[in-house]
Amino acid sequence: MNRLLIISFFKTKASWIGLLSIFFAGMLSLYFGGLFIEETQENEQRAILLQKENIERNVQHHPKDIGLLLYYQKFGLVNQVSPLASLAIGQRDISPSIQRVNIRNLEEQKYNSRLANPVYQLIGNFDFSFVLVYFIPLVIIALCFNLISEEKEGGTWALALSQTNNTKGMIRVKLLLRYGSTLVVLALLLIIAKFYLSIPPDQKYAAFCLVSFAYVSFWFAVVWWVISFHLSSSKNALVLLTIWVFLNVIVPAAISGTMSLVYPMPETFGTVVKSREGYHNKWDKEKAPTIQKFIKHYPQLAQYKHPKGARFSWFWYFAMQQMGDDEATAQARELQQKIKKRISLSKNTGMLFPSAHTQLVLNSLANVGLQNQLNFMQALEQFHEKKRLYFYPKIFSQVASTTEKWNQHTLAKYEEQSGVNWFQVLLPLLLGIGVCLGAARFNQRKFYHL
Repeated sequence: MNRLLIISFFKTKASWIGLLSIFFAGMLSLYFGGLFIEETQENEQRAILLQKENIERNVQHHPKDIGLLLYYQKFGLVNQVSPLASLAIGQRDISPSIQRVNIRNLEEQKYNSRLANPVYQLIGNFDFSFVLVYFIPLVIIALCFNLISEEKEGGTWALALSQTNNTKGMIRVKLLLRYGSTLVVLALLLIIAKFYLSIPPDQKYAAFCLVSFAYVSFWFAVVWWVISFHLSSSKNALVLLTIWVFLNVIVPAAISGTMSLVYPMPETFGTVVKSREGYHNKWDKEKAPTIQKFIKHYPQLAQYKHPKGARFSWFWYFAMQQMGDDEATAQARELQQKIKKRISLSKNTGMLFPSAHTQLVLNSLANVGLQNQLNFMQALEQFHEKKRLYFYPKIFSQVASTTEKWNQHTLAKYEEQSGVNWFQVLLPLLLGIGVCLGAARFNQRKFYHL
């Protein structure tokens, strides 16, 4: 009986169409993922050359005034792209991977990013995570929605019952054939991805694979539960598609809407405005209060002075720039706290819904989520502060630009180091599988009597 079921499955055109569609969609997503990584690496190489050329040009134009040179000169920090980002692009298409800043006011520079094609952003990225989370469940539904109902509607159910006394086992074999074939295709895609995209076989890659297998297993468990009701083919399809829409469309939209409602972020714009006002309004005010606040912020720079009666000095100018950041500190910190709360809300809510959880986990493993962007912004603050403290004494001492070893100021890199919390990664999916299989067990008598 099992041999006949296997032959029947592989002779069916629909089976091959479904499996091949997963394979070709997956291969296409790997190709686009490779293009994304290639573009990111090219941008990094261009940024390296650009910074070198800008430094050489600025030194040539401002050989004596290092303050004027550093007014213009920008230094880059790269948010290193994980190889897994080729499988899950996440927010890397809209969040800058390279941030270039000068040592002036930081807050308004944080949110500068290159413009992208709005049509491309509207379409989105066809990455592997999209194929896994959205496309493969539809193929699973197409392959499995009529496992029992096609027998009844075709008039062969009575014949099937007469040939075996284990109808539940027969249905299980039919489902396992589709489950095993889908996992084989998925495993093949992940193996190809490892070599084609040069993904190291580390802990995160193993977690990515296990989450992918668990997510596919969850959808087969959902199908097993739905078909256990012995509904008609049309009703099975309707119920399964409704579940797909609920988990993959309605739930993510609801989570996003809830985050915007519970944690609105007017501080995003307010931080920039407050930062600009913080230094622009200092032009027409007494210089002494600004300098005093600056020295209070950096007591190690108290030895430097603003020339008495002078209308301008780099000491006063950069003190004024620092006031822009200081006066926007409250808004900037509140913005970061709200981002952290949004991350926590999405993570905790996603634990209840396997599709949302899977997408968040894949983004986290690939370092392309909101948490990575927040960590990068904090690294940018440290990078900017380090540059300030290095160059302030040179500017205030009025050293010549030509005395600096500019070849040491190359493009800096930030690489996020994080482990894998296996419990948080796999538990929601395993619970989802368990709940669906447990619910299907209550209907097992139907396999024998209907």
